[in-house]
Amino acid sequence: MNTKFLDLLAQKYDSEEKVVTEIINLEAILNLPKGTEHFVSDLHGEYQAFQHVLRNGSGKVREKIEDIYKKVLTEKEIKEFATLVYYPEEKIKLIKNEFDNEEELHQWYTVIIERMIKLISYASSKYTRSKLRKALPSQFVYIIEELLYKTDEFTNFKEPYYSKIVQQIISLGQADKLIIGLAYTTQRLVVDHLHVVGDIYDRGPEPDKIMEALINYHSVDIQWGNHDVLWIGAFAGSKVCLANIIRICARYNNLDIIEDVYGINLRPLLNLAEKYYKDNPSFRPKIQPDETISDEEKLQITKIHQAIAMIQFKLESPIIKRRPNFNMSERLLLEKIDYEKNEITIQGKTYEIENPCFATINPEKPDQLLTEEEEVMDKLLFSVQHSEKLARHMNFLMKKGSLYLKYNGNLLLHGCIPLDEDGNMEKMVIEDKAYAGRELLDVFEQYLRYSFAHPEKTDDLATDMVWYLWTGEYSSLFGKRAMTTFERYFIKDKATHKEIKNPYYYLREKEETCRQILEEFDLDPDQGHIINGHTPVKEINGENPIKANGKLIVIDGGFSKAYQSTTGIAGYTLLYNSFGMQLVAHKHFNSKEDVLQNGTDVLSVKRLVDKELERKKVLETNVGEELLKEISILNSLMEYRYMK
Repeated sequence: MNTKFLDLLAQKYDSEEKVVTEIINLEAILNLPKGTEHFVSDLHGEYQAFQHVLRNGSGKVREKIEDIYKKVLTEKEIKEFATLVYYPEEKIKLIKNEFDNEEELHQWYTVIIERMIKLISYASSKYTRSKLRKALPSQFVYIIEELLYKTDEFTNFKEPYYSKIVQQIISLGQADKLIIGLAYTTQRLVVDHLHVVGDIYDRGPEPDKIMEALINYHSVDIQWGNHDVLWIGAFAGSKVCLANIIRICARYNNLDIIEDVYGINLRPLLNLAEKYYKDNPSFRPKIQPDETISDEEKLQITKIHQAIAMIQFKLESPIIKRRPNFNMSERLLLEKIDYEKNEITIQGKTYEIENPCFATINPEKPDQLLTEEEEVMDKLLFSVQHSEKLARHMNFLMKKGSLYLKYNGNLLLHGCIPLDEDGNMEKMVIEDKAYAGRELLDVFEQYLRYSFAHPEKTDDLATDMVWYLWTGEYSSLFGKRAMTTFERYFIKDKATHKEIKNPYYYLREKEETCRQILEEFDLDPDQGHIINGHTPVKEINGENPIKANGKLIVIDGGFSKAYQSTTGIAGYTLLYNSFGMQLVAHKHFNSKEDVLQNGTDVLSVKRLVDKELERKKVLETNVGEELLKEISILNSLMEYRYMK
């Protein structure tokens, strides 16, 4: 081992005793039960539902409470206590209004603090004291640690001491802050690590709040979804990705995200839209039942929607032409239109164009941008790349994200591994070399990271490849033969709207296919699982999210309200603790107020995916691998400096 490295390490561990202590500590940690992993996917801007799932740990908080108090508290009391742990600030305000005098309130404080301390003690039982200390609210660390010792049967003689601590907390007006701190500590202890298996952005109204929650979360990783990559691409300089995100925001009445949240001025685009476009039923925004919008605003969005859609279609053409290996020439649809007859010919069949909006199209050069359109896109791109908040969010996505992740023996990926009908890994030729399977995903990620690192390059292969990840046939994120956005706007025949999925999506039902994919990623096919997002599970039609004899689990059940009528549920999440995996289905989340007032929760059913024969230890995890490396280095330091 490099002696210079060991000399540097010796500055931190400057005595034999320090090295020995650390080795003992790490070896001991390896024998603790593994922490609970929490998997979520396809959040699509639905912050309110997501943050509730985050706070209740997909039912783990309630489970811990019931383990301790099921025989002690009534169902109503358990609901009240669970809600207090989920939303401590709001619940405390409601409860304080119920008391007639200070004495009753103080009695409630005493009881709740004791319950909270007991819950913390139980939830932290598989962690080191050091890890627990880091999770505690900093201003109360000493006090909480003292109260935690109360659970020791040999400290009964100190009861007046503990009682005095609690009384002083209450009399000094610190009880609310302590309870709030204990609630958030419980949430943190119940889930050790969070996996977000793609698609934070688009459709829903508050992806920025989800990003802020993730940035502040104690331990998280992200597997990019196709919608996330679209936002990354826009920030990295892809105008066609930028056009797509604005179009989707217009479609779902979420332009506030662009303008108000990220500070991107849409006025130039609105001016262009007002000049060239009118009302058009194909481009009116989708309005949720709980949303209100004026006719004037709806018309403005409809015009913006048309303007940016036509710019998007124009911007796609040059990429398709300069990248023949993308194999997308059939998507040069602007060239297939008869603009006099308002007809389009696709694969030999002619269709009438419904609700056309081609005022900015030059039939001789249909993909040619107007000077005004070019200026608008230049201004929009400048605003996007100079948005401080968006920069922070995109940098976090890049830092914590990847196309796939191997974690604790499982493969996490948002979309698919492109396969042919026979189950072979599909090959894509990039710069005269064919790639498939894991190697193809690695190349995609290399291009994406290069594009992000060079935002000044707006039409190089790397930037074009980010757009391909959104819409390409062999993209692991898209997973379909073609994206029929144009057809959905302009052709009435719904047969043209159908997007043919990659064979992966029916072959993943076979255990043999999943085992083959796990082996491709050097994972044990007997122990490993594939954890997927991207495709809503239509439980309403009897679809099972657990596939291939338990080898593959789909956890996109429909956080997005736009999908819930077709899925029948409001999302799946997955839990993986030392005892095994549990899939959790969720009911529709009404509101935080409903939870606070009625104790309503959104959990419906847990399905056992896989039960460990022996409780899994830290030693058998990714964290364990890293600790073993650290132990090896420390042993080398011992031999080098202290055992000569």
